[in-house]
Amino acid sequence: MEVFNSTLGSGFILVGILNDSGFPELLCAIITALYFLALTSNGLLLLVITMDVRLHMPMYLLLWQLSLMDLLQPSVIIPKAVLDFLLKDNTISFGGCAFQMFLALTLGSAEDLLLSFMAYDRYVAICHPLNYTILMSQKVCCLMIATSWILASLSALGYSMYTMHYPFCKSRQIRHLFCEIPPLLKLACGDTSTYELMVYLMGVTLLFPALAAILTSYSLILLTVLHMPSNEGRKKALVTCSSHLTVVGMWYGGAIFMYILPSSFHSPKQDNISSVFYMIVTPALNPLIYSLRNNEVIEALRRVLGKKFSVHSTF
Repeated sequence: MEVFNSTLGSGFILVGILNDSGFPELLCAIITALYFLALTSNGLLLLVITMDVRLHMPMYLLLWQLSLMDLLQPSVIIPKAVLDFLLKDNTISFGGCAFQMFLALTLGSAEDLLLSFMAYDRYVAICHPLNYTILMSQKVCCLMIATSWILASLSALGYSMYTMHYPFCKSRQIRHLFCEIPPLLKLACGDTSTYELMVYLMGVTLLFPALAAILTSYSLILLTVLHMPSNEGRKKALVTCSSHLTVVGMWYGGAIFMYILPSSFHSPKQDNISSVFYMIVTPALNPLIYSLRNNEVIEALRRVLGKKFSVHSTF
């Protein structure tokens, strides 16, 4: 089989959901709108948590990290995809493809770990409130954040380098919105069966333990909440946990579909839809789910915006 030199040639051609859609202009407008929603909402949440000292506690520091990841994640994909569609140039260099894959894997894996830490934080806050400052101190919170980024970066670096070491066949078209492991392996000339098993095991190792920890935490939370004497406290706990579970459902559904379900069970078009859902839709909706259903965030937003308007009115 003839191969092309992907390191010296023009790289790859991304043929994603915008090119395969029956209404590409409409879809491009929707994806662009979702991207600006993700930028605005996550940026605003980052600003509020940074400026309001009352939110400088572990729960909101973890939420700050989630907003940062949700701001960066679509930024790795959407600007290039939209510009490529408008300019009719879908090429990406070999190095650019490797770097995009590394960033997407890092941010995705870090969010996977962070969501499990956020579930543990809610478990401690609701089930062990008297020990919260000990079990979820600033030091523990910073350790959780550092663990998420370091483990995710190391895993992403290893898998990105190994994926790109394969010789790729003459067809340069990646039938995906961005460079991701499963669609790239379909272009490889060598035997990838062992590596595909490794990718599957990576997905199982990263996703399932974190998901199990999340479900365990919220199961224990539910049992505790049901025995709460205060209706107001019960309602607040349920609202907070339900918003977290909504985020978890959206994120893990798409990720499991992409990395756990065997490739024979889904088509490139389904892969594109799945990736759009957990890489674009979820980051856009996350801050809305947290802020609209959290009175402390809403009050902090009012205080921050009030300060801004009062400063401008003095000039």
